[in-house]
Amino acid sequence: MNQTEVTKSRARVGVFGIGLAAYWPQFEGLRDLLVGYQQEVERRIGAMGAEVVSAGLVDTAPAAQAAGDLFAAQNVDLIVCYVGTYSTSSQVLPAVQRRRAPVLVLNLQPVSSMDYPNTDTAAWLANCCACCVPEISNAFARARIQFNVVSGLLFPAEGNAAQYYVRGWREIEEWVKAAGVMRELNYARVGFLGHTYPGMLDMYSDFTMHHAQLGAHIEVLEMDDLHVRVRAASEEEIAAKIAEIHSVFDIAAPGKDKISQPVTDEAMRWSATVAVGLDKLVSDFNLNGLTYYYRGLNGNENEELGASLIVGNSLLTARGVPASGEGDLKTCMAMLIMDRLGAGGSYTEFYAMDFDEDFILMGHDGPGHVKISAGRPVLRGLGLFHGKRGYGLSVEFNVQMGPITILGMTQTADGRLKMLAAEGESIPGSRLEIGNTNSRLRFGLDPATFMDRWCEHGPTHHVALGVGHQVGKIRKLARLLGLELAVVG
Repeated sequence: MNQTEVTKSRARVGVFGIGLAAYWPQFEGLRDLLVGYQQEVERRIGAMGAEVVSAGLVDTAPAAQAAGDLFAAQNVDLIVCYVGTYSTSSQVLPAVQRRRAPVLVLNLQPVSSMDYPNTDTAAWLANCCACCVPEISNAFARARIQFNVVSGLLFPAEGNAAQYYVRGWREIEEWVKAAGVMRELNYARVGFLGHTYPGMLDMYSDFTMHHAQLGAHIEVLEMDDLHVRVRAASEEEIAAKIAEIHSVFDIAAPGKDKISQPVTDEAMRWSATVAVGLDKLVSDFNLNGLTYYYRGLNGNENEELGASLIVGNSLLTARGVPASGEGDLKTCMAMLIMDRLGAGGSYTEFYAMDFDEDFILMGHDGPGHVKISAGRPVLRGLGLFHGKRGYGLSVEFNVQMGPITILGMTQTADGRLKMLAAEGESIPGSRLEIGNTNSRLRFGLDPATFMDRWCEHGPTHHVALGVGHQVGKIRKLARLLGLELAVVG
């Protein structure tokens, strides 16, 4: 794509190690050894893409207070406590109280087992990570500090022990990635262009709850905000956008569908012009996402705009600015989460159940995440958009074959946002040639059972579809945000 992808936030992770100052004069070299271990932890977390804020080795209550001040001043997203050896909880708690960010306690033992007959007290203390973890957990729980423990090995090992190194560091990386997504949500600016599709009660969103529970800012926009930017598009910008569209999409001939039409030069130019306006809208309002809908009336100018957003919004979604149709703010947030997890996140709904081959057909009219398309996506001309006003170009593709995850976001009766997720597989097969994204998906349950269980949770009818199995990271993100998560399948 010609346009540069958006810059994605890095998690800001505060790291401190713990030990007991009383040990240092008793066992020469122990402190230096543990500092080296802590530095290895910091190096690994930095290699995961995080911005590391180090408070060093904390071994007294005053040092813990200083660490807490540092983490608060630096506004960290996640605090990592590396347990080097035993420490009293009184000299750990102050390090996390100032910022009150979620805490990850690392119970990572340096060796898989000790040479028991030949291990002295100093060597034992260097592996005495587990001793104070329950004590720290108790203090955190009673102080209402959100925390999670990761136990495993600090360094690689062989045999049965190897799994504890792999599992431990995989968990840490997922926590760091989830913290990065949380930071994205906390600082996100999402445009709400137009209004919600009338009558879709599940789509209506409480803006205050998005602010309160995700931290995201909702920027309410008028179609006029887009209109003035479309009018200002230059010939050079339009030509460049047409070239970009041709570089991304194949052009479909009219298909068997009665509403299918050729992709005309006029339609291409108008879609490109609107796409230029969308780029300016996103830039001018500094948006990280966009949801939109305009009902239209008798072919007025705003209806012409609203009917020509699909191509431009598909390109935006692929650049990391997810765009959802029908004014679905909650699914736009789910798409943003999936994109920042590196999974894509395509605007999707349930189409039909196939009881012969046991899969669910899922897709949507409107924008899709073309970067996760199985092959080049297709532009198809449509004489009308079903259930909507207007006509124009639409996007058609199926998602890459292999593991997939769907993520939905809904709102409960008491106003809480709630996440729903399921892992499955995208399977090959023919697709509908109707100018819509559509994919064959299996979720480990038969289609009827899956639909029954999914609907038990009061979902919206849209989801974000991404590639890979992402539930492990999504669980951690939900934990960091304090949101309920239901996993189906």
